[in-house]
Amino acid sequence: MRIRIVGAGAMGRGIAQWAAVAGHTVELCDVRTEAVTAAVDFVRSMLERGVQKGRMPSGDAAAALERLVPLDDPWAPGPEVELVIEAVREDLDTKAEVFGKLAEALPDSAVFATNTSSLSVTRIAASLQDPGRLAGLHFFNPVPLMKIVEVVPGAATRPEIPPALTALVESCGHRAVTVADTPGFLVNHAGRGLVTEALALLEESVADPAGIDRIARDVLGLRMGPFELMDLTGLDVTAAVIDSIWQGFRHEDRLRPSYLTPNRVTAGLHGRKTGQGWFTYGPGAPVAEEPPVTGDAGRPVFVADGEGAAGLRSALGAAGATVESGSDPSGDAVVLVPVWGTTVAAAVASLGLPAARTFGVDPLPPAGSRRVLAVTPAADPSAARDARAVLARAAEGKEAYAVSVVRDTAGSVAQRLLASVVSVAASIAERSLATPADIDLAVTTGLGYPTGPLAWGDRIGAARLLDLQSALHRATGDPRHRPTRWLAERAQLGLPLTDPGTSPEDCA
Repeated sequence: MRIRIVGAGAMGRGIAQWAAVAGHTVELCDVRTEAVTAAVDFVRSMLERGVQKGRMPSGDAAAALERLVPLDDPWAPGPEVELVIEAVREDLDTKAEVFGKLAEALPDSAVFATNTSSLSVTRIAASLQDPGRLAGLHFFNPVPLMKIVEVVPGAATRPEIPPALTALVESCGHRAVTVADTPGFLVNHAGRGLVTEALALLEESVADPAGIDRIARDVLGLRMGPFELMDLTGLDVTAAVIDSIWQGFRHEDRLRPSYLTPNRVTAGLHGRKTGQGWFTYGPGAPVAEEPPVTGDAGRPVFVADGEGAAGLRSALGAAGATVESGSDPSGDAVVLVPVWGTTVAAAVASLGLPAARTFGVDPLPPAGSRRVLAVTPAADPSAARDARAVLARAAEGKEAYAVSVVRDTAGSVAQRLLASVVSVAASIAERSLATPADIDLAVTTGLGYPTGPLAWGDRIGAARLLDLQSALHRATGDPRHRPTRWLAERAQLGLPLTDPGTSPEDCA
């Protein structure tokens, strides 16, 4: 296939390298000829690096480079061009102008694809005399390494184009997911579950950014915490995406932005690229460290009944802790309450527990060696330090647990992050914006989560997750926590969250 790529910036040159390596002839062009020269030089250096590292034979690299054809004129006639991929700046008028000129220069049979990440594919196509020839083909940076592409049909896109683009993407070694033309498409939309809930936790002073990130990594198993991720992406970019998706979905509560971001963006605290965001970067930058464990690990502990209570009692006993039995704690014991969508304060009130020495424990099994201790405003600091020391204990020969101390909130940190991630993904499936399989594939490949959000929900269990989200909703009254219909139906019917289910069309 002969492919013309318009735009020789980071995305355009990445797409050019990807397509040329896969065996296609690639015309690379830009309104700035110096950008094309620089892009070809960059691709050459990437291919040479691949040869040096043994990732590809030198002959394959040379052949790929030969298939890369620099063009001086983006609007040059191209009777053999079958596909155009546009990768110019994110501006509707600019993209419309590019495609209008291309429509005059290229045959009617050429398919047009836009790499837009935030604009409506339908609106871009509407500027064309034949809007049916255009679809979205959204790559991620760096293109050769990010092996996922979103195929986005516009409202008028001809039905044969999305399958053809999917086949092309997958023949070139990437995975393709088909997603509706909605704000954020799929990956950016699904990614809002983590960062919006992290910002909500910070708003409520449940923990600081470093503390939330530790829990996201060590309990949920994410590669990066949400605040590290925002600093890497750029808070200016993240905030704009959050706002545009929230506005695009008509102020959906589940996607609600935080009041914390606008002032930080205005102040230039954008993250790594500015040297300071949620964290500080550069030589001599301080590293957020946890305070050492200083309490009495030998203090007796009473574990109140609740989800995961038996497992916690067993684990603490195996670690040598003095675990009390019976129906009530002694006058000296620290009390641990497993909380699932509820608060420690509610448990203190309903069970008549001693407020000064009662603390919450998240029953989610940690992906690493970290437990989470929740403290209420009534907690005795000395008792909290002892409870932390007890929770840090591990069985002989095992590494001691790190213990995060957070403010009491319904569901604690990890549960709220996980519930939000699954909830946003479930709402995407509920609206039929993408299939469950494509949602999980896009998130694991595009965002690097350890498992897809719907499969993650299945690992917890639909009924158990429904209990969590219902408890969060009751405890907070915040509609952002209301369970989705997708989750409620599957919990009631015994179906996995990953099951697309039977549709009315299946029964016609």
